[in-house]
Amino acid sequence: MPREVRLRRVEAVVISHNEFGEADRLLMLYTREMGKIRTLAKGIRKAHSRKAGHLEPFTCADVLVAKGASFWIISQAETVKEYARIKEDLVKTGLAAYALELLERFTLEEEANAALYRLIKDTLERIHEETDPFSAIRHYELRLLEQVGYRPELFHCVQCRKEIQAEDQFFSAQHGGVVCPRCAPLTSQLRPVSMPALKYLRHFQRSEYEQSRQVKISTLHRSEMEKLMQYYLAVLAERKLNTPDFLRRIRPAQSGIDQATDAGSTEEPAEG
Repeated sequence: MPREVRLRRVEAVVISHNEFGEADRLLMLYTREMGKIRTLAKGIRKAHSRKAGHLEPFTCADVLVAKGASFWIISQAETVKEYARIKEDLVKTGLAAYALELLERFTLEEEANAALYRLIKDTLERIHEETDPFSAIRHYELRLLEQVGYRPELFHCVQCRKEIQAEDQFFSAQHGGVVCPRCAPLTSQLRPVSMPALKYLRHFQRSEYEQSRQVKISTLHRSEMEKLMQYYLAVLAERKLNTPDFLRRIRPAQSGIDQATDAGSTEEPAEG
């Protein structure tokens, strides 16, 4: 039998943390090498702790972990990348927290996925760098769903399988995609989706990030896309997501994710 590995060096993003005992902290990490792992950082809350500054939220770190009885124990930590602008902006903080909440909800522990690790790192970098992170979040949602096996069907009706026509449609979270107007009367729990919003989502689904971020989308359609994706993700997660409510409370009406890149201007992606 192969010998159990009890000491691992991993690159990790901090997903969440909770206080534990008088001076310790439990941290959920998403690692490149092992996927999601529960860890314990002993003494991290003491004033002289060397690990504290390297294991903050929205930080990527090189971490040495040892296998414990219930948790991986963090022995060493060194910052690889600190996304400082996220911490300085409340809206960016909310968006990054949303991305990490989805990662925690849709992944299993100790199930490595290098592509998903690259995705969350790239997304945090985009939120950190971009003045307007709307495209970064929508791109992330669709790529995350693809990675975990819940890619929504946006090109064909999930009931009759016919290609979607250029008209307003419906969306079924339970069936995992678009329902055409002909099949809608026979399908329950539908949400309407306008053709422009659907075109943008289709464009984001099939395009690389740099192509996605070039498209200018009105405030109205941004809001529609956001609500539809959050609805679908909440149904899949089988519980309410926490961060969307936080974002609605702290986000001004015309900032970040809600404001059009060019006020009143839209540029629809080419179909085909």
